[in-house]
Amino acid sequence: MIDGVKIKDLKMIPDERGRLMEMLRADDDLFIKFGQIYATTAYPGVVKAWHYHEKQTDNMVVISGMMKLVLYDSREGSPTKTQIDELFIGVHNPKLIQIPPLVYHGFKCISETESIVINCPTEVYNYKDPDEFRIDPYGDKIPYDWRRKDG
Repeated sequence: MIDGVKIKDLKMIPDERGRLMEMLRADDDLFIKFGQIYATTAYPGVVKAWHYHEKQTDNMVVISGMMKLVLYDSREGSPTKTQIDELFIGVHNPKLIQIPPLVYHGFKCISETESIVINCPTEVYNYKDPDEFRIDPYGDKIPYDWRRKDG
């Protein structure tokens, strides 16, 4: 796993009324601070990548569908520099993934229906000066191929 990335196994608690799943609590070991909460979605086969943050730590959970979340460490001095991690998360594998600053990340919807991601970053989004740095998901800066690996 890329240095600084943390994974929390999530537990689904079902009863006859439905389900409950806690994602992030203020008393969790990995809780840093609250910035905001937002939802983003992707349609089947859509890739939303690559970006990183200089200050913000992301805490991502897929609550509907399945996503392939990919991380790339380009940090100078990191013990995992150039490492790529693929994580398959969502309804069949509920996890919270904590992504530290400066780690590139992106995801691809791999389910047959739209997937929904909830993110609880440590910082509030600044519309005038966003802490978000993007590159082309199909460019050559990150050695990763978003195509499905059949075989």
